Amino acid sequence: MRVIRLCLILMLATSMFTLASCNSLSGFGTEPEQLIDKSRISLQSMMADPQYPALVNLATRAKALIIMPNLIRAAFFFGGRGGNGVMLVRGEDGKWSPPAFYTLGGISWGLQFGGQSSELIIAVMTDKGVKAIMNREATLGADAGLAIGELGAGANAATGMDLKADMYAFARSEGLFVGVSLEGSVIAPRETWNQQVYGQQTTPESILVDRTSTSDSQAVSSIISAMP
Repeated sequence: MRVIRLCLILMLATSMFTLASCNSLSGFGTEPEQLIDKSRISLQSMMADPQYPALVNLATRAKALIIMPNLIRAAFFFGGRGGNGVMLVRGEDGKWSPPAFYTLGGISWGLQFGGQSSELIIAVMTDKGVKAIMNREATLGADAGLAIGELGAGANAATGMDLKADMYAFARSEGLFVGVSLEGSVIAPRETWNQQVYGQQTTPESILVDRTSTSDSQAVSSIISAMP
């Protein structure tokens, strides 16, 4: 278990460095603000993509959305996936919270080769799913019975469908892998970025639920306006 955790931390650090290198090419805003804006663009693009009718259906009813605009997966026998993203929660009044920053990562073994970059959106459909992710490290597909369904391009979802999973993942990918498997992936708050945008005393709960942590960033207001 210790070896697995060390490998996961190494993989996450590598993915963060890769993302940071890409983001540094842009001179607009801070790195966290650039991630928010890229998340907004991914959301709008995938919601408008006719290949993902189920995403539109579920996103308009979701308790929360997690958006990862650049999830990287690579493997040569040993594989890993990782990326940074944001989570927004829909309040009882139907209004969306500001975005909180999260990191996702996972590892795998076996006969596997290739690389992939994916835009990932996770529609969180239950309160259990929201609570599991919000303030602590959660393992998708394993944490307290946290069920995750993965829907690819062309998958449909009827308004009255029996939603048994706590969350549904949609990935638009480029590379040698087909789709994206999230079973066993760890998702955790990225505290340094949350504090950079919202202040030192910020917690995911103060951003997503209490909404006492606010920011005058244009990137924050733009992604809230873009939410379904």
